[in-house]
Amino acid sequence: MSDEPAIKTQKAPPVAVPPVPLTKPHRHVVSAQIKDVLTLLLVFRFINAIVLRTFFQPDEYFQALEPAWNMAFGDQSGAWLTWEWQHQLRSSLHPAIFGVAYKVAHWSLSSFFPPSFETFLLEALPKLIQSVFAALGDFYTWQLATSIFGDESNIPWTALWMTVLNPWQWYCSTRTFSNSLETTLTIAALYYWPWDLLQDAKSNKQEPLQAKGNLGSLRASLILAAVAVLLRPTNLLIWLGVLTLAVTRLTLDGESPIKTSTLLVLAREIIVCGSAALSVSLVSDRLYFGFWTFPPYKWLHFNISQSLAVFYGHMPWHYYLSQGIPLLTTTFLPFALVGLYKSTSSSKALTTLQSNILKTLSFAVLSMVGTLSIISHKEVRFIYPLLPILHILAAPYVFNFFTVPAAAATPTPATTAPAEGTTTSTTTTTTATVTLRHKISLANLLSINLLLATYLSIFHQSAAVSVTTFLRTEFERIHPDSLSLDSGEPIPKQELFALFLTPCHSTPWRSHLAYPALRARALTCEPPLHTAPGSVERQEYLDEADRFYKKKGEDGLYGVDFLREEMWGGGHLTSGGQGQEEIPRYIIGFEGIEEVLNKFFEQDKRGRELGVELKKVWSGWNGAFNEDWRRSGRLVVWDTGVYEGVEEVKNIFSAFA
Repeated sequence: MSDEPAIKTQKAPPVAVPPVPLTKPHRHVVSAQIKDVLTLLLVFRFINAIVLRTFFQPDEYFQALEPAWNMAFGDQSGAWLTWEWQHQLRSSLHPAIFGVAYKVAHWSLSSFFPPSFETFLLEALPKLIQSVFAALGDFYTWQLATSIFGDESNIPWTALWMTVLNPWQWYCSTRTFSNSLETTLTIAALYYWPWDLLQDAKSNKQEPLQAKGNLGSLRASLILAAVAVLLRPTNLLIWLGVLTLAVTRLTLDGESPIKTSTLLVLAREIIVCGSAALSVSLVSDRLYFGFWTFPPYKWLHFNISQSLAVFYGHMPWHYYLSQGIPLLTTTFLPFALVGLYKSTSSSKALTTLQSNILKTLSFAVLSMVGTLSIISHKEVRFIYPLLPILHILAAPYVFNFFTVPAAAATPTPATTAPAEGTTTSTTTTTTATVTLRHKISLANLLSINLLLATYLSIFHQSAAVSVTTFLRTEFERIHPDSLSLDSGEPIPKQELFALFLTPCHSTPWRSHLAYPALRARALTCEPPLHTAPGSVERQEYLDEADRFYKKKGEDGLYGVDFLREEMWGGGHLTSGGQGQEEIPRYIIGFEGIEEVLNKFFEQDKRGRELGVELKKVWSGWNGAFNEDWRRSGRLVVWDTGVYEGVEEVKNIFSAFA
């Protein structure tokens, strides 16, 4: 029988024949089962990564893949390093994973495949790597639930199905956000955490960290947690919550097993493991930035002291309660709320250790949400690491709501020996066969999840990704001799190939455009680093994208003044110019700017001098809706027509060559 008793299910109706107790599977069977589940999860998330073809938020690319591309292919690769990287706000550990993969893949593929096929594989590579992390996140959610409720309980399987069927997981887990990796690191660290620290001292006289395997498990947990904190400093809130309840015993049941010697060991391991992770991070940042720096400090300084996070959005205090948790849990929201509420109090259906673990997990959720609610800038991704915890807290209530035991579970006394010379008597429940109930509700719930996952992963903002494929293939067609990725080779000077007149960071960049010779330009949105918090200058500051979209006049038209005065404000306007005078081959924008472009190029004196004759050459559906009016409608590519004559001359000379 298992050392940890399972949660008792609801009492079944009397039966004529008493149920036959189920025997615990052999350890080799359990091991094989674990391997099979992990394999299936890897395959599932691999498919997830391949199917996902939509754009969510810029950080997926600009905080991970752009610096990774820069690491792999050098400063001349055309990677877009945002201000956070120029001011060392981000740890290089996360993009280094993809940077090394890019480098190895390029070294392996460049000699055997043409550039077009290599770039196709390089585009897919990061998501395939992230699919492994996503599968491990699912796996450790299941394993932590198993360690809490017992391997004979159906509740861990419920938690596993919840994480697999959650549309947010399908939409985000295989994206290259640092939050996605943080989520996997967090749930893995929670699995390895020695939860015996929360047990009742009366049930076991041995100190928790002296039990076999607990010290090694603690070290694994602390290293994983330290990396998560280095990637996202706010992850520290979760571990402060876990440590607070373990040490203070607030709201927990039973007598604390933690003695002074236990605290000393715990402090020692935190310092050693934290220092080891910090050393690796410092060396990685030194190699990448070229000097010693500490990104978590820079992150806190710019976002908290300088209040620059507000520049990217200001949300109400209740955002995580009214939008964040509902978006994370979707159709499982009622069960997650019940789980959070129920876990704050003791239950007779749980052992003391089970109850204390669930209380600690719920405290970690509530403390992180409460603290982050104070900060003005909020995003759902910031509380993403809490989702596996919410799945585990909700799993018992999902299971009880949708199933009815076919036979009553048989409680039997069992004696376990957690350590030599000590014994503790517990009550273990064997799992009986269960049947589904509320099937219509379950079918509706799963249908909603399936529809959400399908729409979000295939259709919503899909054009923002597919437009980069169009531009890359066009570049391969027009400039077949300029397809090298090696930064050491001389890059042939080409025209400005693409100008993105969209809100900044609306599409992927070099990780999808690939070729350094494919020159592109986009509107920027750098924050006002030079201004003081609360100053008038900061309040009135407009970035480049804001200036383009600023509406003027009674007709509310925008952009014309910006194009005349900032984009092409020079006196000498030619297709071969530099900087502000350069005219692109293609202009990319959402269909709402078509009127702006036509007015500038056809009616404005400066615009007419450019000789641009717009021709729509590509458009892509970008979803049924968008909360940003600037991104509404189809995404369109216009050919400026400036380079058509140049191509004809090129073709004539090629024919005689």
